[in-house]
Order: sequence, then C-alpha cells, then structure tokens
Amino acid sequence: MSDSANAFLASLSAEQKSKMTWDFKDEERFFWHFVPDNSVVQSRKRPRKGLTILEMTPTQKHLAHALLSSGLSQRGYIKTTSIMSLEEILRVMEKDNGERRNPEKYYFSIFGTPTEKGTWGFRVEGHHISYHFTVADGKIVSSPLFMGANPAMVKEGPRQGLRVLAREEDLGRDLVQALTAEQKKIAIVSADAYKDILTEASRKIALEGQPTGLSAAKMTPKQRQLLQAVIEEYCSNLPDQIMQARLDKVRKAGTNINFVWTGTEAKGGAHYYRIQAANFLIEYDNTQNNANHIHSVWREFGDDWGEDLLKAHYQASHAK
Repeated sequence: MSDSANAFLASLSAEQKSKMTWDFKDEERFFWHFVPDNSVVQSRKRPRKGLTILEMTPTQKHLAHALLSSGLSQRGYIKTTSIMSLEEILRVMEKDNGERRNPEKYYFSIFGTPTEKGTWGFRVEGHHISYHFTVADGKIVSSPLFMGANPAMVKEGPRQGLRVLAREEDLGRDLVQALTAEQKKIAIVSADAYKDILTEASRKIALEGQPTGLSAAKMTPKQRQLLQAVIEEYCSNLPDQIMQARLDKVRKAGTNINFVWTGTEAKGGAHYYRIQAANFLIEYDNTQNNANHIHSVWREFGDDWGEDLLKAHYQASHAK
C-alpha cells in the first residue's frame, strides 16, 4: 500500500500534489460523503476535495488504481470499478453533460507520508464510494467504507441485468426469510423501510433510541450461519490482512450481534437492514428510485478513521 502510494505521488506534478496531500492531523481526513459533487456543496457548503481521475494522465490513472486496489480484495475492486461505471448509465438516463455524472469524478487524497510502518492514510471518494484507510505500525483500518449502486439492477441496455451489490441484497433477504414468525416480530421493527442508512455521513455513529432487533443468541445455528454470510460479504471486499482484522471483531462480538429489518421481504420492494454489535455496524438500504438504489456501509465503533489503532500507537510511542 505504501509502495503504491509513493509510486502514485512520484508521478504527480507539484500542482496535482497540492490538491491531494494533507498533513495526517488535518481535519480534512474526517470529511466524507457519498452523494454527487453538487449535492456535497448543497449539504456541506463546501466542495469535495482531492485529485480526480479526470485530472490525471493515463499513466497516473493506472497508478491511482494501483493504490485503490491495494486496499481492496479482487471482489472489492471489481465492485468498486463497477460502481464507478454506473455513472455512465446515469449520465445517459439523465441526459447529463458529464458534470454531475462522470465515471472519472472520483477523488484521491493522501494524508501524511506513506511508509510501511509509519502513520498515514488515504481516501478515495465520489458518488456512491467513500473509502477511508488509516495505517499505523503496519496495521490498517478501513472504516468508514461506503458502497452504493444506482441502479441497483440495470433494467435495460447492453448491461441489462447487472447487479453490482447483488449479494449484499440477496444474503440479507435470505436471513430475514429464514426467521420464524415469532422471530420476525422482533427483527422486523417497521413495515415501512427507513428511507436511508440512519448514520448517513455522520462523523460519529449515532443510533440512540433505535430498536435493537433480534439477537444472534436467539437464532438457530443455521440462521447464525446466514447472518455470518452477510457479515462476511462486507469483510470480503478487503485484502486478507484487513479482512481478518474485521473478522476478529466479529468473533469478539460472539452472539452479541443484533439484526434489524424494515420494509418488505419481497424482492423488488423497499427494504433496509442493520447488523450491529458493540464494535461494528453494517447498514444497508434499498428504497430510492422505486427500490432500485442501494446504500451500504461498514463502520466501527471507536475505530472509524483508526481511532483505537492510533490511540494504541500514540500510547506505545509515548511509553518509548
């Protein structure tokens, strides 16, 4: 990851570097959103920052993608580039001039100096992608990590039938449909689907007052296997080291994991689910555009942007 970051940086002009590099402690590192650029300006009263793929030379684009892929598994990288490619479908559907919908309007930012054992991070962000990687002492945290898909299923044209986040949807539905009638009374907390992920693009995870749903402790072994399959889908977007760190959090949670569903169980209808433990959170919704528009996110309580990782790093450094 650090080698890829440095190779990318070495290819940039001074002006390009100035657009995409910050001190690691800069507040910019905590900025994130998953909406198109003009919506960022409307909601946050500031533009999205970084260097876009659009502004890069062909060689720089390859190096940028090498950095991106260093933080993802093959599956995660395929999903990511497919999400980016959906912008061209939206551009055609909306008769956009490429200003709002553009597969190359994704922004790269690097915070600090990339080294194998140093403290630094990078962000890749644009419509329906917001990835945040924090590195310290050779360990990596990748949270928040947001993926979206619009359309969730391409309904016409040469790419008809494409579903970039199909498994996130199908595995969640498999789980809720495997519950008994009594279990569903606890897990399904509303007949109407929540309109979006509840945590939105918040700096801190805020879910106070939300129903907790059905505990994994109250599930059968088969149902827990289905729950694990959903969780593993979100972990499998990352390379082995980062995936195993996520799975360690899941193992630590044990059966203290809750599942919430809102909306219809039927395919094609609006729905939302949440998987929540003390140390991690998954949110997913498919409600917009006649339930053909997915938002999904993995977040970590206390460790978004590597908070716990950095705390341990600073304590160790201070002791030394």
